Amino acid sequence: MAKELPIHELHKAFEKIRASSRIFVSTGCAEPQYLIKQFSEYVGSHPKSHWGNELLQVWTLGLFNFEEERFKDLLRFNTFFISPVFRNAVNTGLADYSPIFISQVPHLFRSKRIHVHVALIQTSLPDMHGNVSLGVSVDIVKAAIDSADIVIAQMNQHMPEVWGDGFISMDDIDFAFRYDEPILQIPSFKTPKSADKIGEYLAQVVKDGDTIQAGYGRLPNFALRGLSGKKNLGLHSELLSPVMVELMKKGVINNSQKSINRGKSIASFCIGNEETYRYIHKNPTIEFREIDYVNQPLVIARNNHMTAINTALEIDLTGQATTETLDGFQFSGIGGITDFMRGATLNPDGKNILVLESTAKDETLSRIVPFLREGTGVTLGRGDIHYVITEYGIAYLHGKNFKERALELISIAHPKFRDGLFTEGKARGVIPPMVDLRSGINGIYPEKLITKRFLPDGSEMLIRPVKITDERLIKSFFAKLSDKSMKMRFTGMRIGMKARDIQHFVDVDYRKHLAIIGVVQNQEHEEVIGLAQYVLDESTNLAEFAITTSDSWQRQGIGFTLASYLKYIAMERGIRGFTASALVENKAVMALNEKLGTTLQKQASDGVYEIVMLFKEDDKPKS
Repeated sequence: MAKELPIHELHKAFEKIRASSRIFVSTGCAEPQYLIKQFSEYVGSHPKSHWGNELLQVWTLGLFNFEEERFKDLLRFNTFFISPVFRNAVNTGLADYSPIFISQVPHLFRSKRIHVHVALIQTSLPDMHGNVSLGVSVDIVKAAIDSADIVIAQMNQHMPEVWGDGFISMDDIDFAFRYDEPILQIPSFKTPKSADKIGEYLAQVVKDGDTIQAGYGRLPNFALRGLSGKKNLGLHSELLSPVMVELMKKGVINNSQKSINRGKSIASFCIGNEETYRYIHKNPTIEFREIDYVNQPLVIARNNHMTAINTALEIDLTGQATTETLDGFQFSGIGGITDFMRGATLNPDGKNILVLESTAKDETLSRIVPFLREGTGVTLGRGDIHYVITEYGIAYLHGKNFKERALELISIAHPKFRDGLFTEGKARGVIPPMVDLRSGINGIYPEKLITKRFLPDGSEMLIRPVKITDERLIKSFFAKLSDKSMKMRFTGMRIGMKARDIQHFVDVDYRKHLAIIGVVQNQEHEEVIGLAQYVLDESTNLAEFAITTSDSWQRQGIGFTLASYLKYIAMERGIRGFTASALVENKAVMALNEKLGTTLQKQASDGVYEIVMLFKEDDKPKS
């Protein structure tokens, strides 16, 4: 049983600490503020007894100012993850960083590979059974307590009691004292300006019933607000944040469809605020488990539809990402991102998502770079990432080759960096030399033009502008066309399509040159069933128009649906009409004109009609 000390006798506990000891301190918001203050004063006044001590922690708010001159040679800080307050200390050699997957730290403690001599912790008050709760931080704290020679606890009535692995017996504590003070709260962060837009894209990837995780950082957590319209989400995450609690209160996260720990939100620690702490206190739907369970990739993979959401500092065109270093500066650490990204990948229905703002430092730096520079820590390898989301869209990397990955990422980079990324990609051989997509690279994808239409069989067709990354889809579409359809489309016999021909269909600037496709879902893959495009001649304000429908979908109104939508877009942009070339035998073009209600002018020459379809003023979209 713990020896309960009055505050003025804390020195009796500190007297048990010897020189050259490893001293563990609870994580983040669970740091025992008063205990740390008293210990630092004791060390400063008893230097001979505490030289060579090492402070261990995973994430700190910097309560212990070990950089003071009086602590020189007495205390050295060693962290398993670099929090903002100690970045400079680590990079200037005043503190140490031990890179490791956070899920493996408990084994280091319990195996004595890292021997914890003393654990300084904070708990709730004892319950009627003589147990206290570790409250907002279980993570690696429980393992440190289990393996420590001496455990010193500050008991605090403000510490919430959280179900799960965080309850310990007073018998496991050597010295305890009571001191009540507010639990530390998350620093106030300004919402990233791109968070709402990224949240919208995130909502397109996350599906109802998914089990989600979100890593530490402003962006992944604020972007979660984009999921407020989802249903039946589950939570399995090392971190529990205030935004997650908001989603719980709204019923968005209810854990009703989880495959393990059903009905429970599983986390390991909380960096929150007073409202968050009130919500998790004795809440039977929330359990904090040890980090070697929560972050174990094989456990993560048991969550069906596991969706890991994290952020990074940079990602290169081949799909390597860092959360750790920038220009050789150690910015952060490995933490749990690799555990979750790989754990989600191990689940057959899982997916992982990297969210990041396209730029940094007031848009002077691109977070999407040609390559990770020398000295950069590669946190996520090329096989670790499925989706990347910026405020400019969604890139899907899984199973893609270098060229496809590069084009996907360039398409969601900030527009002012795209040309440079494309040039560097070609120079380094990531993008083949024959690829020339300058218009598509610089065009801003017109998301507002995405729409849906119902097909005769009741299924849904997505209509959207093409992207520079649609080359494989367009190639497959033309490969399936019959000789007759190819002849009608190109006003003559044509065998196959060359790479530069396919590029013509995806290299659009969305203003003068626009192409839209009709897409249906074929199992888990998109299939193009129709393609319509126009190229504007600014001298006449007429646009050359062409349309093609997949053989198996002809005579079902697909062509008319795409043509009428393209006409709507053209009229909205002030274009006078379409021009086209069509074989005289192509009756479908003439029928299409009637349906579109345009004024037709045609002239035949060598079996080909040169057609002008003028729009009528009455058809102009109303503003």
